[in-house]
This record gives sequence, structure tokens and C-alpha cells, in this order.
Amino acid sequence: QVQLVESGGGLVQPGGSLRLSCAAAGSIFSESTMGWYRQAPGKQRELVASVTSSDNTNYADSVKGRFTISRDNAKNTMYLQMNSLKPEDTAVYYCNARSWAWNHWGQGTQVTVSS
Repeated sequence: QVQLVESGGGLVQPGGSLRLSCAAAGSIFSESTMGWYRQAPGKQRELVASVTSSDNTNYADSVKGRFTISRDNAKNTMYLQMNSLKPEDTAVYYCNARSWAWNHWGQGTQVTVSS
């Protein structure tokens, strides 16, 4: 059983910062490509950023230069540092762990950017 638990969401003003964490319970973390996705009301879920088991990263164009994804295999935890937040970053953010053999999701954490 794999469990992914997100934390760190909340309400922040435009221009502010938040750091999301995703803690993975189970033995698959180090072998997984880990990713952050988000879904805003009325929109499809979209990839925000991902990091492979060999630390290769990929970002959506809309967050490049503002967000940084990282992982700590010793702690089975992934992070998303979000800076210069904009109202359009408001969404539920989901943690994902995937490989050719599995695809797991967390329950999501709300990020609201508003003054």
C-alpha cells in the first residue's frame, strides 16, 4: 500500500511564497518519477513539475523560474518551492508517484493566491 500525503498549502498574497511537501509511505519512492499536478475549478488537471529518480526535472512553462521541485530520497519526501505566486496559481495541488508499474496520487492540498 502506497500513501502520499501533501502538506504546506494555504492562503498567500500575490508575490508570496509557499513550500509544498509530499511524504510517501512505502518502498517505491526512490524508484518513482515524482510530480506535482494542479487542478483549478473548471479546468483539467495539469502537470506543474516533475523529477525523475535520477533528478532530472521538468516544469510547465507557466511556472518556470518561479517554482523549484526537489526530492529527498532519504526522507521519502518531495518538495515544491513556489515563489512569486500569482492568482492564476490558485488550485488544488496533487502529488503523484509513477513508474511503468504504478501510478499513485495524494489527496491534494489547496493553494489560494489572493489579496
